[in-house]
Amino acid sequence: MNRAEIATFPGALPLQDGDLLAAIDLGSNSFHMVVARYTLGQLRVVDRLREMVRLAEGLDGKGGLTMEVRQRALECLARFGQRIRDVPPSRVRAIATNTVRQLTSAQTFLVPAETALGHAIEVVSGREEARLIYLGVANAQPPKPEQLRLVIDIGGGSTECIIGSGFDAIERESLQVGCVTTTRRFFANGKLSKKKWKEALIEVATEFQQFAGIYRALGWHEVLGSSGTNKAIGEICAAMKLTKGAVTAEALPVVRDRLLQAEYIDAIDLPGLSAERKPIIAGGVLILEAAFIALGLQRMAVSKAAMREGLLYDMIGRGGDNDPRELSIHALMQRYGIDPQQAARVEATALQLFDQVADTWKLEADDRRMLSWAANLHELGLAIAHSQYHIHGAYILENSDIAGFSRQEQQFLAALVRTHRRSIPKSAFDALPDRLLASARRSAALLRIAVLLHRSHGGEPIPKLNLEVDGNLLTLNLSTRWLDARPLLAADLASEPGDIAGLGIGINFLAN
Repeated sequence: MNRAEIATFPGALPLQDGDLLAAIDLGSNSFHMVVARYTLGQLRVVDRLREMVRLAEGLDGKGGLTMEVRQRALECLARFGQRIRDVPPSRVRAIATNTVRQLTSAQTFLVPAETALGHAIEVVSGREEARLIYLGVANAQPPKPEQLRLVIDIGGGSTECIIGSGFDAIERESLQVGCVTTTRRFFANGKLSKKKWKEALIEVATEFQQFAGIYRALGWHEVLGSSGTNKAIGEICAAMKLTKGAVTAEALPVVRDRLLQAEYIDAIDLPGLSAERKPIIAGGVLILEAAFIALGLQRMAVSKAAMREGLLYDMIGRGGDNDPRELSIHALMQRYGIDPQQAARVEATALQLFDQVADTWKLEADDRRMLSWAANLHELGLAIAHSQYHIHGAYILENSDIAGFSRQEQQFLAALVRTHRRSIPKSAFDALPDRLLASARRSAALLRIAVLLHRSHGGEPIPKLNLEVDGNLLTLNLSTRWLDARPLLAADLASEPGDIAGLGIGINFLAN
């Protein structure tokens, strides 16, 4: 699959019975892929693939990846891509997490990675990762009504802690401690000792203490652990006949003491522990012990699901009436006091223009959604100041944790809000991958026109618009009588061709 065939933002089209869906999790320890069939509103898993890539091992301390680990990752993604070659791009979501978040230039890895996989790869924030984890766990093990649950997920590079009710995450935290990175940080020489463990435990527990008070005050009725590390520790507890698969406050110190008897990581001998997980289990046990201490845990059951399952259910939401991104947009509008009438006017005009040029410009359904959301949020920055409010709004969108959105999606929205007025800086689209540049620039042009036409913030309707496109040249036909009655608008339109040129797009306004 060439890059032109890679979808912009996948998983947003309405689902049909029998559709295949694929979720890929580029974790810091393992890469996972789940393929499921959507049948009668339910998901039926048809295939699972997992490879222990240990991406976090490749971090070189300078914001890059070592060549060996990078190649290991690309080869794995190529195999995944072969398996889902016949799955439409709109039915595939691939998510990169902590390690890719830490790269100085994520695109240097993502560009070849997307080519190897044949699909777009999204980078998510730690809190969005937490939301997806909770969604997977909640759907795999439906919660009891009105009860809160705590979910802990220990990954290769980060640990997510979520308190949720029903299928909604209420509190989400992501800590920069994972089984791979913690093992490397505290036991880099491979030597284990009680003294070093105690020092490391205090340091890691401090990370949990940042939110322990808030979590304890909120409370929970049950605790679930997800992903491979928690599953492995649960299996060790069962193999040592300490529990039947759960992890308890009594069993965990016994596992830790047995682990430390080895003195060296290579010599660890824990019942039920696989050879591939042995090199990183020390960091995992350490993190879990710190969590138990800081949060006062007594028992943690092990979940069958993790973020990859959450991705699948999130795709169902995006393909139906429960797109979590819609809820986030409405929440932002309320939080920042955006004028809903003005937002609706700009949105309606922007989408009217979009529909006239979408086929010629090859804009897709989710490009339309992104334009709609950008139109609703274009005045976001007014909550801070009127001066340069487009810059303030873009900053909020780019740097907030917005549930349901990947980093690329937030950067896309931020670019549209940043460029909806005034001159366009050369750096406005630098954060976006190449595959999104054309649609972002074209959507920005449509938003600019819509905002200009509604600059007065008046409620009077505007005449029917006729927008024509020839390559990157737009021609907008307007009513002469209507335009003559609006000299300020006419002046704005006269200067717009010079301002919009920064998008690489030309525009003519014709009055007739």
